[in-house]
Amino acid sequence: MTSTAFAEKKYYTIGEISQLTGLKPHVLRYWEQMIPILEPTKRSGRRYYQRQDLQVILELDRLINHEGHTLSGALTKIKAQGLPEGVALPTKSAIRGKKPQVSLEKLEASLKLLLRKIQRHNLATISRWDNIGT
Repeated sequence: MTSTAFAEKKYYTIGEISQLTGLKPHVLRYWEQMIPILEPTKRSGRRYYQRQDLQVILELDRLINHEGHTLSGALTKIKAQGLPEGVALPTKSAIRGKKPQVSLEKLEASLKLLLRKIQRHNLATISRWDNIGT
């Protein structure tokens, strides 16, 4: 795929971004976790980056891999100099509104299981103490 074909696309897969930038997919996924402005669309388990995501990735690549900034330093510099055209920082409410990694239902089920284990352990300990006096 030529660079002009990349420029004409609306959405890019993680493989295409990796091929275009030379960055490994695991690096891109890590940056997504650490940088709130990188948020590709996800459909059917696949990531789809837009042009503005590509601009942020290219700027991060330049700052980190060519100028030697840390990830947080690069993000600070991007915020200070302004984001690439068409890219906006998410608002605090947008970040707050993100879905948690673990659903509340799963967390509740894990806590109930842990509570049952503690209760069983306590009952076993109490019955051992009861048997000592007899």
